[in-house]
Amino acid sequence: MRRELRGLRILITGASQGIGRAMALEAARRGAIVLAAARSAELLDELVREASGVIHTVVADVTSAADREKMVEAAREKMGGLDVLINNAGIGATGHFADAAPDRLRKIFEVNVFGTTETTRVCLPLLRQGRTPAILNISSIAARCGIPARSEYSASKFAIQGFSEAIRAELAKDGIDVLLVNPGLTQTNFSKNMLEQKAKIQMDHMRGMTAEEVARRSLDALARGSREVTFTFKGRLLVLVNRFMPWLVSFVTKRKVRKLFADERAARLAKTT
Repeated sequence: MRRELRGLRILITGASQGIGRAMALEAARRGAIVLAAARSAELLDELVREASGVIHTVVADVTSAADREKMVEAAREKMGGLDVLINNAGIGATGHFADAAPDRLRKIFEVNVFGTTETTRVCLPLLRQGRTPAILNISSIAARCGIPARSEYSASKFAIQGFSEAIRAELAKDGIDVLLVNPGLTQTNFSKNMLEQKAKIQMDHMRGMTAEEVARRSLDALARGSREVTFTFKGRLLVLVNRFMPWLVSFVTKRKVRKLFADERAARLAKTT
């Protein structure tokens, strides 16, 4: 459904930096009442000082059951309820799966998957009572096409893709929309905050969209009542090619990986001959 953002009560997780911070500022500028949740009280205070509208804050970690309940209580006490939940908190890592410790995958899933699903779960009672209620999940291009050296992050975002599609149908009876946003590279500190960076080629996030542009386009999609949006021409092209010609994407990515590890492959072959 289409919705007017002015006056809507919006909870945003991971709101102290990057896309979440930009979305909090933009939503407040458009007249929404924002509850910004993040782990850093200091960064949340800076956010409030910069805002041109109403932003409340709550210090909370989406991986903590107690903190998730604290977000719900803050929404009830500070805003009188909740109309929109924006699940933005997320972490990542780079490096090949075979070289990573098992806890890296678990940490990523705790934030990206369980943090999103369980925050959604505890917010549903408030959302059912909200005005033009919606859930907006910040996902990634990596949810539509697995990215080598980012297997765990891709897996977590594939999980959010499936989760979002399933609950979109389930929550239709409650009048709750579910929107999935797939940004590509974005100019944020996401890469600096990764658990590990072990990929042979690091993606230059500074070549991507600004966090402010992602925030504006995401909120525009929320206002339109879109179901899923993918940003940038290259991002949409990759999704399209992977959908209709997955063999081509597989061929290109495998060739690139083989080239990067040519010396290692040659040494291994030499040992077997």
